[in-house]
Amino acid sequence: MHNPGHAFDASPLSMQGRGLDEVRLGAAMMDVAQGMIIFRTIIALALLACAPLLCAQERVPINVGGAKLDIIFSETPREPLRRAVLDWIAVSARAVAAYHEGFPVPRVEIRVRLGDGRGVSKGVTYGWNGALITISVGRGSTAEDFASDWLMPHEMLHLGFPSVAERHHWIEEGISTYVEPIARARAGLITAEEAWGDLVRGMPQGLPHAGDRGLDVTHTWGRTYWGGAIFCLLADVEIRKRTGNRLGFEHALRAIVRAGGTITADWKIERAIEIGDRATGVPVLRELYEKMRAAPAPADLDALWKQLGMERRGRQISFNDAAPLAHIRAAITARITSH
Repeated sequence: MHNPGHAFDASPLSMQGRGLDEVRLGAAMMDVAQGMIIFRTIIALALLACAPLLCAQERVPINVGGAKLDIIFSETPREPLRRAVLDWIAVSARAVAAYHEGFPVPRVEIRVRLGDGRGVSKGVTYGWNGALITISVGRGSTAEDFASDWLMPHEMLHLGFPSVAERHHWIEEGISTYVEPIARARAGLITAEEAWGDLVRGMPQGLPHAGDRGLDVTHTWGRTYWGGAIFCLLADVEIRKRTGNRLGFEHALRAIVRAGGTITADWKIERAIEIGDRATGVPVLRELYEKMRAAPAPADLDALWKQLGMERRGRQISFNDAAPLAHIRAAITARITSH
């Protein structure tokens, strides 16, 4: 800071007759000034070097289900890839919006990192400082690669539930794992047989093993993703049984979102459960949580598949519409004709 009352003259003649400390002080101030010039030069050069990267980013807004999606490419893609990525994001968003009867959040930023190869990977969803999804896409990807993708709807479904304590991470991942194939089947992106096939093949990975202490305590990959999905499946079936198939798991999730329970909000899990149960009119979520949170509570999946009218032959699933809960299975993945 320049002080007018004590002007500093750095010429050699002005230093004659000053004390040694004053000379050292003057030299130090000169060093600081020169250092600041060098520092500013380095920053300016760094900004110039980064400018092409910053300018290469492309932002594309799209509107789906009453929400604004800001798509940001890490670099300007080739037009065929750009069009395929935007279509893929829009289709995924419409499937999620149909399940929720509206996109879960009013605005989300989706950062698409382009890299080598083809296909989709590394999806992550954040809730602090606004909703954000980051995902990687290979520059060699085609529309066919995106048509079979499950990762984008999985990440978008994370937007429709509040952020809860780390020990409850299973319900966040469980919801996305369970609902993703159902939402895609309802939107006509995959068949009901494909959706149930994914669940039938994946669910056994979520069953408890020896030493399991419940979903809130045992945090293995299988229990977090597929154990959470088992909780959601059991809740969906039981809600429908108790309400005459009028209501399902989606009605609980929609009520939670309407109450402000999205990824940008920090909630206790008990609050979400209470709101979900109030929406369906049956205490299924609370009962299941009490049963599964601190105990293994294994589910007899084979018996449940049989009741729902599903028969597995290798990787193929066929339906038995005469099964006692076939009507519930059909309602869970029923195609939405318009929204």
